[in-house]
Amino acid sequence: MALSRWRGKPVILFYEDRHSTTLNSPLKEALFSRGQELGLLDAAHVVAVANLESFDFFPARGIALSHVRDEEKKWGIPILVDLKGTLGRAPWNLPTKTSSVVLLDDHGTLVYRYSGRMKEEDQKTFFQTLGALLGKDIPQESNP
Repeated sequence: MALSRWRGKPVILFYEDRHSTTLNSPLKEALFSRGQELGLLDAAHVVAVANLESFDFFPARGIALSHVRDEEKKWGIPILVDLKGTLGRAPWNLPTKTSSVVLLDDHGTLVYRYSGRMKEEDQKTFFQTLGALLGKDIPQESNP
């Protein structure tokens, strides 16, 4: 899995299995709305990685891959596929049965990671860390 192709800007990576795609919906919505409000949608790369380890057999693999491609078109972000649970092993060691959020700097260095449903205080930390990488103050609340 070559995440290096996104170097040059910070990368916000979501690693999720099929049961966890909505677990951090509030963060995803806040990320998009704040990015849109502040004109920062192009300031960082957003990359999703679908953990399809449980679908790595015929014919499920093809069906799952087709679904991922449909979601990729729907959301307009790249969705990589992890058929072997690679991100669950060293050096990443991310849990494979939940949603994980990883923030990499523009050189690909890990600066933040969180697994599970992100609480409000953890979202604040995430946005502070992202703001520091972008050199921008990202307000805590989105203006409706």
